[in-house]
Amino acid sequence: MSAIEIRPGSWWTGVNVRSHDLFEGLWPIPDGVSLNSYLVRGEKAAVIELVREWSGSARTFVEQLESTGVGCGDIRYIILNHLEPDHTEFLNNMRRMAPNAQIISSPKGVEMIKHLYGIEQGLRAVDDGEELDLGAGKRLVFYHTPFVHWPETMMTFEPDEGILYSCDAFGGFGVLKGILFDDEVHESDVQFYYDEMLRYYANIVANFSRPVTKALGKLKGLDVSVIAPSHGLVWRHNPAEVVARYTKFAGYSNGEAEPAITVVWGSMYGNTKAAADAVMRGIAREGVPMEVFEVPGIHESYILASIFKSRGVVVGAPTYEVGLFPPMAHLLDSVARKHMRNRKTLRFGSYGWSGGAQREFDALAEQLKWVQSEPLEFRGAPTHEELHSAEELGAAFARSIRKGE
Repeated sequence: MSAIEIRPGSWWTGVNVRSHDLFEGLWPIPDGVSLNSYLVRGEKAAVIELVREWSGSARTFVEQLESTGVGCGDIRYIILNHLEPDHTEFLNNMRRMAPNAQIISSPKGVEMIKHLYGIEQGLRAVDDGEELDLGAGKRLVFYHTPFVHWPETMMTFEPDEGILYSCDAFGGFGVLKGILFDDEVHESDVQFYYDEMLRYYANIVANFSRPVTKALGKLKGLDVSVIAPSHGLVWRHNPAEVVARYTKFAGYSNGEAEPAITVVWGSMYGNTKAAADAVMRGIAREGVPMEVFEVPGIHESYILASIFKSRGVVVGAPTYEVGLFPPMAHLLDSVARKHMRNRKTLRFGSYGWSGGAQREFDALAEQLKWVQSEPLEFRGAPTHEELHSAEELGAAFARSIRKGE
């Protein structure tokens, strides 16, 4: 893809990264990710966000810029909404190619530039609401949106065209499949992009939902016709829809989740698995939407996204050395770190010579403010009666989720 004009004088100059590296060293991206950079040109030219060197992205980024007719040496402003290296690693190279460019960020961003890249000169910290005039009718206004999702984050708004360069907000995983805009997405891919947007939020932004809500309120009065995030699609068809989805995501952090159930189970020798099958039969009987994951085996990135949107969480895990099955304990630790609170939960599992898993789960549930249904623990293999109880517990739990009890 070459640079794509978003509106007159404003271009996408980003890159698609197809890599099996883990994003942030944590999250799988089997379908890649886009690093979105933008060029705005009036009498002066400004680039908003950069890239990191990743699968040839730096060379592609320079080619994208040059395809607009603007050479790197013509850039007068380098605007960094966010200092995470996926948006800024190219900064020292860009500075050498555009030696007269001023580097613009929030005050905390300027401080981070010094520590991350050793740059001390040519920096400009902009105030919340400050305006930059590029000439020829092109203006940029900066809005501080701290902790969406780093403390220095800001967004850049082009008021005359209504373009909000929103940084990591409204972004998602997944490369752009030959298109840039949401209204160009084939109907078979629509759900993919929304799912990857949710996964990105659950993995990276969920811990900062309160600042997200604050930022959404702050930007409410802007006349936005295009949302241009740092990853994923550019939203121009109905930006209000993607704002509504993001508002919903922020609400998930407070338990305002969907009437659905995430079932996560792990089993050492098949005994807990037998109970998991029974619990799922009970849930299926009640017709409540359900997603099922086995641990270990499925990367926690996908499980976190499901738990994040679901009102109910079913945990099937045996006792292991007088504690919770370690892969499940690790997953629930991640859930706690992401502050996915205020769910309803049901836990079951097998034990051998002693219990202990339920005690550890009780502590986690209390920390997360999860409301527990009656648990089911059984010694060794479950009896027919215990399997029947598991099915009935699953059905009762599903009814409570459906009714919002």
